[in-house]
Amino acid sequence: MAERDLDVVVFGASGVTGRRVAGYLAERSASADFTWAAAARDAGKLERELAAEGVSAPESIVAELGDRDSLVAMASRARVVLNLVGPYTLYGEPVIEACVAGGAHYVDLTGEIPFVRRMIDTYGEAAAERGVKIVQVCGFEALPPDLSVMLAAETAGERFDEDLAEVDVVVTVTALPPKPRPSDLLSGGTSQSLAAAAADDDSSSVTDPALLVDDPEVRAAVRARSPIRLAPRRGATGAVIAPMSPAAFINPAVIHRSAALRAGGKPEPFVYREGLAIAGPPVTLPFRFAAAGMVSGMQAGISAMTHASPSVRRNASKVLSRVLPSSGAGPQADRLEPWRWRMTTQATTSGGNEVTIDVDAEGHPGYLTTARLLGEAGLMLADEGATPDLGGHLTPATALGSAHIDRFDHARLHFSAA
Repeated sequence: MAERDLDVVVFGASGVTGRRVAGYLAERSASADFTWAAAARDAGKLERELAAEGVSAPESIVAELGDRDSLVAMASRARVVLNLVGPYTLYGEPVIEACVAGGAHYVDLTGEIPFVRRMIDTYGEAAAERGVKIVQVCGFEALPPDLSVMLAAETAGERFDEDLAEVDVVVTVTALPPKPRPSDLLSGGTSQSLAAAAADDDSSSVTDPALLVDDPEVRAAVRARSPIRLAPRRGATGAVIAPMSPAAFINPAVIHRSAALRAGGKPEPFVYREGLAIAGPPVTLPFRFAAAGMVSGMQAGISAMTHASPSVRRNASKVLSRVLPSSGAGPQADRLEPWRWRMTTQATTSGGNEVTIDVDAEGHPGYLTTARLLGEAGLMLADEGATPDLGGHLTPATALGSAHIDRFDHARLHFSAA
């Protein structure tokens, strides 16, 4: 990639999250030496949307999903392409194919796990041969938990020479904007991704925690040892733990693939569970369990829908795409910064020892932190020697490694081990 004139290209930079990724790169460029460009199919709209955010890109590139030559030309100039054009089940593959052909690392934010499985099968081998990294699910889902579990595994190995046996990841929101609104919580992009995944031909595999594991024996072991559970539960601190938002079906498959890749394909599977903490005084316990139960019920309904007949799923997907927030919907810009949240990973080793990894973050998880994470991941992948020398279809943890994990401090995401 030595001859490439761009380190990072943001494709889909005229969209809501794309503009924020571009804004993050513009901010980082004041103190870091790299080249970047914004890309979209409509140059005029791109310029207007970035200007409305107060962002100026050094260069604009016109590339269109239906024009393979334009996508390959874009990828051939870049070390890394960050793809913000979703839903990825519908629009992601042409960009991945162009990046493999053009020799650029590829990163996206999809939570559509059946689509990820197909991309592993279709492009993983070719990407490995070319030294290209395909890194999907690289936002709030699933970069922080994936890196946290990897750090826990590395810490357990260094301290105790033991593997992980159980892992519990809990997210606690510690600060919100004044007078929370429904729009603060609902991500239009994620909502539309869920709708697209519902119509996927492989949607019945959405709830499979081992879907991204390659070895059939390991898949069976993961399914037996670590099924995805949706029932509310009590946390160690008294909080009620609801299923992870926006869906409990995204992170587990990535976490277990990372473990398999780190172990050379034959790991001893650990129990993985996660959730969103709903804290409060004891008197509110019934209400908190009721709220968690509603989340569980909605996700159980999604799970049931993925096993329906193709015609039912397609019709349901069309309805969901109409009634759920659109890809451009979300909280207002002035309500993104006040968010504060913590992700705590409690791991127990095979010998009964414990490791804790904390992640403290600033900004709305889906609309601000995600954009910062994607931008910083792109910069790390573009920086030769900053990430493991690997190619193929990787996870965030295996693609980025832990050697320079402190670079996420720039993205207001801080990792610590205890």
